[in-house]
Amino acid sequence: MTTHTTRMLILGSGPAGLSAAIYGARAGMKPILVQGIQPGGQLMTTTDVENYPGFADVIQGPWLMEQMQKQAEHVGTQLMYDTVVEVDLTRRPFRLIGDSGDVYEGDVLVIATGAQAKWLGLDSEDALKGKGVSACATCDGFFYRGKKVAVIGGGNTAVEEALYLTNHSPDVTLIHRRDSLRAERILQERLFAHKGVTVLWNKEVDQFVDGGGTAGLVAIDLIDTVTGEKSRLDTEGGFVAIGHHPATELFRGHLKLDDDHYIWTETGSTRTNVPGVFACGDVMDKIYRQAVTAAGTGCMAALDAEKFLAEMEFEMAEAAE
Repeated sequence: MTTHTTRMLILGSGPAGLSAAIYGARAGMKPILVQGIQPGGQLMTTTDVENYPGFADVIQGPWLMEQMQKQAEHVGTQLMYDTVVEVDLTRRPFRLIGDSGDVYEGDVLVIATGAQAKWLGLDSEDALKGKGVSACATCDGFFYRGKKVAVIGGGNTAVEEALYLTNHSPDVTLIHRRDSLRAERILQERLFAHKGVTVLWNKEVDQFVDGGGTAGLVAIDLIDTVTGEKSRLDTEGGFVAIGHHPATELFRGHLKLDDDHYIWTETGSTRTNVPGVFACGDVMDKIYRQAVTAAGTGCMAALDAEKFLAEMEFEMAEAAE
């Protein structure tokens, strides 16, 4: 067992964690970043990225994360290939224990563990991810300009994504397994008033249909939840919008979470309810969920952490006089 100590400990290696590392390293905090179960975060499973600022041409998600990782290391971040399984936030330095048995201690802790989209769990869904099946309309909707698309779900996210897709597609279908939506009333009114959206009630996805070769998704096979009748919807884009799981299990009972289990932060900052612990990226943001906003909050977390340490050190110096 090895104990690793640092002024700034970061948990999570997506755009939020790596951005925090870059800013923290440049501020001289010599951060240690524990990469977690999915190094690089959700962008490692994303192929074409067309909406990250600074790139005129389409780039690949894994390549972008590789560049961020290299930048973080170049400015002085130490990357650790480990998964944290236990935390102690009751004292400072904060203490985290990895699956390897190693101990990580930090004067401040930045949590950037992210969130995962909920999927339907179909084999055909998994096979067509990135080939017509997506869990983010705002990320991928642009690729379906002028094409027929479908959204699966019945909550706020599904309705918002269906409405968003009308900016790109003249034919949007919302598929819901019940006969009424769970979305807020005002969103439902906007949806029902939009001529470009059709709602299919009491329908469940049986499978996503692969056109073979480079065709990708060509249709969605449906089952009526009331009659059991089968049908097929021709479509080139299928967006699964049934919610997200923030990766906060490790912090339940240690940090304040909101009703949806995202880490609570003070408005306008990344500060949590535990002084010296900061949260950034999708683990605290259930609204935007974009790589660029995650990177932005990662920067905020590093600046908040730097300010916290400076104030703490000033108070300690004053007390020692």
